[in-house]
Parts: sequence; structure tokens; C-alpha cells
Amino acid sequence: MRDFILTEADTDKAYLVGVVTPEQTETETNEYLDELAFLADTAHIEPVRAFTQRMDNPHPATFVGSGKLEEIAEGIKEDEISTVIFDDELSPNQLRNIEKILKVRILDRTSLILEIFASRARTAHAKTQVELAQYNYLLPRLTRMWTHLDRQRGGTMMRGPGETQLETDRRIILDKISRLKEQLEKIDKQKQVQRKNRGKLTRVALVGYTNVGKSTLMNLLAKSDVFAEDKLFATLDTTVRKVVIHNLPFLLSDTVGFIRKLPTELIESFKSTLDEVREADLLVHVVDVSHPAFEDQIRVVEQTLNEILEGEHIPTLLVFNKIDAFSFEEKDEDDLTPKSKGNFSLDELKETWMAHHGEEDTLFISAKTGAGIDELRDILYRRVREVHTKRFPYNDFLFDTYEHLMDEWNEMQNKSEE
Repeated sequence: MRDFILTEADTDKAYLVGVVTPEQTETETNEYLDELAFLADTAHIEPVRAFTQRMDNPHPATFVGSGKLEEIAEGIKEDEISTVIFDDELSPNQLRNIEKILKVRILDRTSLILEIFASRARTAHAKTQVELAQYNYLLPRLTRMWTHLDRQRGGTMMRGPGETQLETDRRIILDKISRLKEQLEKIDKQKQVQRKNRGKLTRVALVGYTNVGKSTLMNLLAKSDVFAEDKLFATLDTTVRKVVIHNLPFLLSDTVGFIRKLPTELIESFKSTLDEVREADLLVHVVDVSHPAFEDQIRVVEQTLNEILEGEHIPTLLVFNKIDAFSFEEKDEDDLTPKSKGNFSLDELKETWMAHHGEEDTLFISAKTGAGIDELRDILYRRVREVHTKRFPYNDFLFDTYEHLMDEWNEMQNKSEE
């Protein structure tokens, strides 16, 4: 059980619940609950305490055991808790049973993420995608909404009002899902036309875990004003900007961030938004090197990309961001225990990761302070030029001529300064 520090008195207060299983260690569960706390904070819900239980498998009826639910119920009264959030997706049966016992609002990780997406959707495209995901999530959980009608019964050979209401609601939601899919198809066709109108410019897509600084980096490279905030899922819509480096133009897109246990409904709904990733010539995988679980985040992003790209390989540039926030605990010389990732210095990490990704470029930068950005621009120029000259071979001569003239100009400038 872990406590969180309250920052506001008049806000929804929540308990967080997770399980430790043979497949998920206690350390991993605590990391997931810390992330769940950040998700709750993004949704303006104040996490008060986290409960964990060690189990072989989550209980099929109540997710955690009856004893743990009793412990949570006692705390709800003491701390005046209004919401309990579970770190895994709950089945309709689990959701209904837990609500009956705890008598407060119950959310799981999926419904919490959907709430955040709904609150942050700004454009018609994002709103339609989120609404579709919400209805797909809601459909199998309709039964719990009409339990108050279960006691009513119709006459012989007649259906009860509860059953009739349930079928009516299911029909309404199915109709809405159908209409939303039609709307998305229309929007997707418009987006396809927009992409075709961009011509054959090289496309670079920023990808990565949520809240790693993609939008800040986008603003720096494109000199734009894409919304950036220290919250999860600050960006939902893919933003595309034209960037020019050394007279070489290309398109840079900022995509929605990934997260562990990303709801299937959202991946399906946002596949059209992620077309920018599928159609990219180069991916810039941005990583928050200051995050203690950044290696796990890298794996999550790579797995999600593999699912989106269906195994297709797109050249990738690995960019470790936030070196200004990186910190480590220096190991005592007399300490003979093996080094953990918390004891590695930034220089040691650079050597490790640059060696690990020998065929791909690896950079360490700070989008906040600008450290390493010039090197990033140079590598982007080189990688974009490689794509461009393959697509337009006759332009290679022009690039060489331009670079030769620039070298001569720089040499003249240096001589005049001397």
C-alpha cells in the first residue's frame, strides 16, 4: 500500500489498485501504479493511496480478493474517496461486482485513458475517433447500466422492461458506431487528399511514449507553436509542419504518444491518425532519458510500432531527450554490487546505447535547453537528403554544388574574421 501527497482539498479523490502476478513483478506493478497516478492527475483526479495484492491471476469476479476489497471499502469511508481506479481493464462482470461492494465510481485503466482523450480532443477528427472508441468500450458493458430494472417482469411470453431497454440501448449504440465509422471514412478520405497534395516531399514522423517532449522538439525544429504541456496525451491530432534545413525541405509530423496497456479501442480508432507513421520515410523515436523506466517505454513504443506497421521496417533515429533532467546516484567505490541503471552516468549511457544501435543514429539532446539540437539538424539533413536523392537522383548534383558553395562561403567568412 502506497500513499500519495494531496495537493488540492476540493477535488475528486481516488484509490489506485494493482496486482502482482508471476508475469508482473512488484517493481513493475509499482511503476505502472505511478503512471496510473499521473494519468489520474491528468484527468483532474487526486490519487490518495495505492493498494496492491499478490495473486497468481486476477480474480474472475472481483479482480482482487474479498479481503482486499473489504480493506479498500474501510479506507473509502475514512478518506472520503469518490473513485477507485484499477490498473488493468475490468470485465463487465468484475465492474458490476466491484461497484456493488464499494458503492463508488469504478474506473479501469482503459476508461480513464478514454476520459483523458475525450477531454483533450479538439478537432472534429479527434472527437470522432474518441467517441467511437468510447462506444466500442461501452457496448459490452451495457448490462450493468440497467440492473435497477431486473426486478421488473413482464407477463407470460413477454419480455421484461429491463431486457427491452437493454436491447434498445444496444441498438442505439450500434447505430452511433456505424455513423461514427462513416464520418471517419469521410475524414480519412479528406486526409488522404491532403497527403497527396503535399507532393513527394520526404516525410519524417516523431514517435515515442507520451510526455517525452515530442511537441517541444517539433516547435524547436519547425519554429511552430504546437501545444506542449507536462501532461499525458497533450497531443491527440497529428500535426504536420514543413521544415527546411540547409535549403532542404521536408515534412515533420508530431503524432499521439503511446503508453503501456494502450486500449485496443483507441489503437483501432486512431489508426487513420497514425497513417503519418506508416507513410513516413524516417521515424524519430523520442525517449525521455530522465524517466527511470525509459527502457521499458522504448519496448512499448517498438511493440506498438510493429503492430501499426505490420512488420514493415522504416529507418529510425533514436533521440534521447531531457538530458537536462537526467540524474544518477554515484556508486560508492567500496560498493561491490553490480551497477544498476540508476547508477549509470549520462556518458556511460551514451556509450552503451550508441554501441547497441550501431546501424542507427543515436543522439542525446535537450529540447528544453537546445543542447544537441545542431547535431540533430545535421543528422536529419543527411538522412533526409539520402531519401531525397534516391527519389530524385538528378538533384544530387545540385546538393553537392550547394554544399561546395557553402563551404567556400564559410571559408571566406572565417578568413575575413581573422
